[in-house]
Amino acid sequence: MNLSKEEVSRMQRTMVATRNEINKVIVGMEQRITDILVAILSNGHCLLEGVPGLGKTLLVQTLAKVLDLKYARIQFTPDLMPADITGTNILLENSDGTRVFHFLPGPVFANIVLADEINRTTAKTQSALLEAMQESSVTVAGRTHILEQPFFVLATQNPLELEGTYPLPEAQLDRFFFKLTVDYPSLPELLQIMELTTGANLPEAQVILQKDELLKYQNLVRLVPISSDIMDYAARLVLATNPNSPQSTPAIKRYIKYGSSPRGAQALVLAAKARAFLDGRVNVSFNDVQDSLLPALRHRLILNFEGEAANIDVDKVLKELLERIPPIN
Repeated sequence: MNLSKEEVSRMQRTMVATRNEINKVIVGMEQRITDILVAILSNGHCLLEGVPGLGKTLLVQTLAKVLDLKYARIQFTPDLMPADITGTNILLENSDGTRVFHFLPGPVFANIVLADEINRTTAKTQSALLEAMQESSVTVAGRTHILEQPFFVLATQNPLELEGTYPLPEAQLDRFFFKLTVDYPSLPELLQIMELTTGANLPEAQVILQKDELLKYQNLVRLVPISSDIMDYAARLVLATNPNSPQSTPAIKRYIKYGSSPRGAQALVLAAKARAFLDGRVNVSFNDVQDSLLPALRHRLILNFEGEAANIDVDKVLKELLERIPPIN
């Protein structure tokens, strides 16, 4: 199947309308909204990190409404059990008196699942999402239940309150396509938020994109061509995150214990294709790879003891990597 420029342009206009509709409700997160749409077009999950009150939950709710997708919210707490997420079998009695087990689906059976404060629950419960995120299925009592597509997990975590939290294991972090940081709004953005949300008429988003269209777009994103030079550039960037690589930077050799996995390289290429798609282009540029590097890899680099002791910012390490690794080898 060939991907024509006209077809990409038409779909890009739809995605621009989608982004604009979300911006009617969400102020000051244009880049985060773009990154989330990139992840969704790439069929990937997102981890949103930021302090409470910045609008992360509202962003996910608005996204589900604009995309006309079934939405579910799970508030993670220390006493949450895996069955509270996946669902469980209940015993029912038929009209003839016989008893049978019936599966009662949990909140994970939705199109967009908000895993709120995911680091507030135990590793056992966190791992209940692993199969759903990776395999798009849930296994309960030996029976596998397939999740409806599209399926996205958008998880939030608070970077400040660390008491009583359970840091996400590296294996689960690696299953997030992007990790996005949500920052404080600027003064003009804060004034706009106050004006929009304290009046009589609250902004309300409308449906722009249907589920079937979104599934089609996900398939078309993979058809966006990428040149061998750009593919090579993405591979060199990912390999350079390994401290044992000859191409790694001094900061990586000093502060990084483990670099990105091949899943990070896959995320980098798919994200670059999705960015080109969003811009209405039928080819991937070097800038698409560079713009995707931080959200795709910031959670896949593991600091060593010296890096943790020095409180090294992984984003700065990756920015130095971009400066030192040229697009053309």
